Amino acid sequence: MLRIGLTGGIGAGKSTVSATFSRFGAVVVDGDVIAREVVEPGTEGLAALVEAFGPGILLPDGALDRPALAAIAFSDDDKRATLNGIVHPLVARRRSELIAAAGEDAIIVEDIPLLVESQMAPMFPLVIVVHADVETRVTRLRTHRGMPEADARARVAAQATEPQRRAVADVWLDNSGDPDDLADQALQLWQQRIEPFAHNLAARRTVSPPSQPVPADPTWPDQAQRIIARLQTACGHRALRIDHVGDTAVAGRDARDVIDMQVTVESLAVADELAEPLLAAGYPRVEGVTADSALTDDDPALWEKRFHASADPGRPTRIQLRVDGRPNQRFALLVPAWLAANPEERLADADDLDEGAYRRAWAWADDTGWRPY
Repeated sequence: MLRIGLTGGIGAGKSTVSATFSRFGAVVVDGDVIAREVVEPGTEGLAALVEAFGPGILLPDGALDRPALAAIAFSDDDKRATLNGIVHPLVARRRSELIAAAGEDAIIVEDIPLLVESQMAPMFPLVIVVHADVETRVTRLRTHRGMPEADARARVAAQATEPQRRAVADVWLDNSGDPDDLADQALQLWQQRIEPFAHNLAARRTVSPPSQPVPADPTWPDQAQRIIARLQTACGHRALRIDHVGDTAVAGRDARDVIDMQVTVESLAVADELAEPLLAAGYPRVEGVTADSALTDDDPALWEKRFHASADPGRPTRIQLRVDGRPNQRFALLVPAWLAANPEERLADADDLDEGAYRRAWAWADDTGWRPY
């Protein structure tokens, strides 16, 4: 199962994207639809809202008067927090029920308007943000939903900012123009990235990293931070630390476009326990890779590890799980600092450095006083 988080500000056009995905077989779990469902007449959600905001939020037939509720809740941060505290848990419970009912091979697209605000982005192997500028969104809300301008602006202002959404976005879809353009973007994304990602996960197949270096990408650190958040969510307390390592961790350095991450664990038994959580996060285990090359006369067992990699064709990533304090774990932490201080040094074509580079790096660490902790 591949779970995708889809979000964007009100009026940005998420429904166009989710409709496109649905047409090609995705199971769309729509947060807005669920949010309406959990406050229908007779539900515990509606009763809780009436208790919190009074009977003035009801229509004569007993249904929720949404504009009346919005006028109250979106005028005050505390009241909005009260609204979210009532509705969000109910929505989450219903979402879980719908996902559990889907097949194991399903592609689940969770349309969550407040995905950023609720800090849910790291739960998903892929996060898609649909964006349109504020004025475009306000115009759409006024034109298509009949919303007064003041209400539209209040709703937009109450949601996450563009920088906050960019920080969690693996994919950024711009919807400033024709909706047909957005549908075309969504279709290409489905065919070129989402379907292959899902097929790779089902087969526990990983993506091969590119073999040739490319010019330094200034977004590599931001991409790494998203991956770290995802890995922290998947690994929980079993990860002692998670670090961006390798060439792409060195600012301004040309490198192969692959994000290398190291997850430090207490033991290889813990690393084995993380195989399924990492698979669910989009990182199948690479079988047969159980150790780094021992570059010294140390016991080869000290260089053992577990290796996972991304199934997402849009973001090659390698995840090395190594035991705290062992030579390979400490050396991976050293490499970015050493390369940053010695730009003339180069990693070998193979994933492992040769023994000479290993010794030069540690000699530099001894000379400068660098330590991994």
